Amino acid sequence: MKIAVYNIQGESTGREIELPESVFGVAPNDHAVYLAVKQYLAHQRQGTHKSKEKGEITGSTRKIKRQKGTGTARAGSIKSGIFRGGGRIFGPKPHKYNIKLNKKVKALARNSALSDKIGRDKGLVVVEDFSFEGPTTKAYLSILSSLEINDRKSLVVTSEYDKNVYLSGRNVSYSKTVVASDLNTYTIMNANTLVLTESAAAKISELFA
Repeated sequence: MKIAVYNIQGESTGREIELPESVFGVAPNDHAVYLAVKQYLAHQRQGTHKSKEKGEITGSTRKIKRQKGTGTARAGSIKSGIFRGGGRIFGPKPHKYNIKLNKKVKALARNSALSDKIGRDKGLVVVEDFSFEGPTTKAYLSILSSLEINDRKSLVVTSEYDKNVYLSGRNVSYSKTVVASDLNTYTIMNANTLVLTESAAAKISELFA
């Protein structure tokens, strides 16, 4: 599979890059994508929620009224969950939300997401490698504008961590940057356009094929 390479001015360079069919040409598996996104979002949850139950509340354990003859329900402690200031009944406890997913299913989901981008208008764009001399949001936005994707959520993928590129795009709410090795199904699906540098495309082909 071949795809055209553009420069940062949004013009075609006349060159094409070869992308492996095993990564960018698979039949998208929607269920695998669903499972991978579900796992990613579940792992973002801290699971530190906690409320005190009756045994953890500070208070007297004296029986507050006699057992019978009051005309109301029996009560043994002021710390009971039915009283104001008492412990919560069946409250939340800390626990993990981790979901197990097989490596092959995660790989299928990631490749399905990448393949889905190929079939969409401006879903995947390959540009020449670029960098900045320093953090410059203006230059970063200029690239997005030249590629005509400044009105779409985009994900810029580089082969290695570039501090200047990262800092340049950090304040752009509709665009994010990521290293090729950190690419996952959720970040791919969460963007309308995937912008790959040439070296990032080669890195992805090497890692995921």
